[in-house]
Amino acid sequence: MWLESKNTISLMLEGVNEGCGLTKWFPGKRLSWFRLSIAVVVIAGLGFSGMQGWSWWHDAREATIRDAWFDGYVDVTATPTFDFANTAPGSAANIVIAFVVAAKDDPCQPTWGTAYTLDEAGSQLDLDRRLAQLRSSGGSAMVSFGGQLNDDLAVGCTDHNALVSAYSAVLGRYGVRSIDMDIEGRFLEETHAVQRQARAVADLQTEARESGEGLDVWLTLPVSLQGLTPDGARAVQAYLDSGVDLAGVNAMTMNYNSDLGADTNMADAAESSLSNLHAQLRSIYNDAQLPLGDATVWSKIAATPMIGQNEIRGEVFTLDDAIQLNAFANDRGMVRLSMWSLNRDRTCAENWPDTQRVSDSCSGVDQGATRFIALLSEGRTGEILHDPIETSSKLVDAKDIIDDPDLSPYPIWSLDTAYAKKTKIVWRKNVYESNWWTQGDRPDDPLVAVGANPWRLIGPVLPGEKPIPRPVLPEGALPVWSKSSVYERNSQVMFDGTGFVAKWWTQGDSPDAGFVVPDSSPWRVLTDDEILTIIGGDSDQ
Repeated sequence: MWLESKNTISLMLEGVNEGCGLTKWFPGKRLSWFRLSIAVVVIAGLGFSGMQGWSWWHDAREATIRDAWFDGYVDVTATPTFDFANTAPGSAANIVIAFVVAAKDDPCQPTWGTAYTLDEAGSQLDLDRRLAQLRSSGGSAMVSFGGQLNDDLAVGCTDHNALVSAYSAVLGRYGVRSIDMDIEGRFLEETHAVQRQARAVADLQTEARESGEGLDVWLTLPVSLQGLTPDGARAVQAYLDSGVDLAGVNAMTMNYNSDLGADTNMADAAESSLSNLHAQLRSIYNDAQLPLGDATVWSKIAATPMIGQNEIRGEVFTLDDAIQLNAFANDRGMVRLSMWSLNRDRTCAENWPDTQRVSDSCSGVDQGATRFIALLSEGRTGEILHDPIETSSKLVDAKDIIDDPDLSPYPIWSLDTAYAKKTKIVWRKNVYESNWWTQGDRPDDPLVAVGANPWRLIGPVLPGEKPIPRPVLPEGALPVWSKSSVYERNSQVMFDGTGFVAKWWTQGDSPDAGFVVPDSSPWRVLTDDEILTIIGGDSDQ
């Protein structure tokens, strides 16, 4: 048997000798067993190196399938409303709208921050229209579920099918192919709720895959300097166990609530968190029998700093930190980089009394003319996964666009009509809102500078829209205005069929001046909500 084996090996090595050119290494000699053994080791080494090289190539290829992008979170319920559709320039066209949570009285009903149902957000925040405007200008969006302040749908909605339907309603409403599951606070500690969420998201992703669309799923989790917390690691494991193909884990590199040390800035802290997260993810994926290479793991890691003043008084993410973190993310091949939030990307006004007190509409640091968005997005030209917008190659002359009042949510703009502040109209199949009183100013006048235009573009008229019913005051609902009467502040009257409210004490001032000179008039027109309150919620169709 040994001789047979020896002869077989000899034949094999002779073949290797010819095929690999070993005679070039040992010219004019027949290879001894010693030399053959050396050759076997060399060949094996070459084979191993080749496998390693292929593995490295495959890892690098997988890691660079997607172009790196930057996105910014937008708190859609914050005041003042952030106009992401028109004021987010360039790379800020990638946004994450936050947060969808459960309604207070119905754990299976999705709402925006418990303040607006999806329909209410459409009518009161124009959210659907603003997203359509963002996309038409080349932007993309992701929806974020959860957050710190309210309950995710998975906390109280324990029926699997109902939970899937609730998440699906949001995806269908906004037509998104990327979702951000923000798991923090009390929810992160509720293992069964996280598992319930993971199973529901797995069903959503399977359905999207079968339809040929796909669904990117990001987990946004808190981190310490050491990376994920134990609860955070369990959340990742729960998603992998449920069969979810994670786009990645987004680390909230903020609010460390610890002494970072005099020589540790927020970017240093973020780098420590992300490096440790990298090691954790490799281990978690290996344990799940889903081994990933070094570069691929980095591509599945994202970071979201809280720009400016964090909620911990001594923690401030500066402009220099933004430059450093951007360089780190680009160097490591991190596909996604974000920030909380676009609402805050500006210097606080002088009347903000304490810059170390967190504001949801300014950063708390002196940014000058620089925006965090510009620094964090440097070199990141990709975009969130989304469906491409179909556009026609045929140019349409603006004058050929005719508005149909039966298919428009608001009245068609008229040259002769005076419009009070915050009046919405339709012009050339777009919805505009007046910034102040105006008459005769064309909403889409290309020669008027943005700051000087009395009209603000909200977005396109959406398919299937009809005129929005406006409440009407019936005759006799309010006293008719009288020139001789004295009216105190908040007094309500009727004038020529329109309802007005007094802004201060007045006598003899005709309410119709509220249309012409609204700032100086003691009267303003009643809002739709005020009219509904007067007539008990009914509206005239």
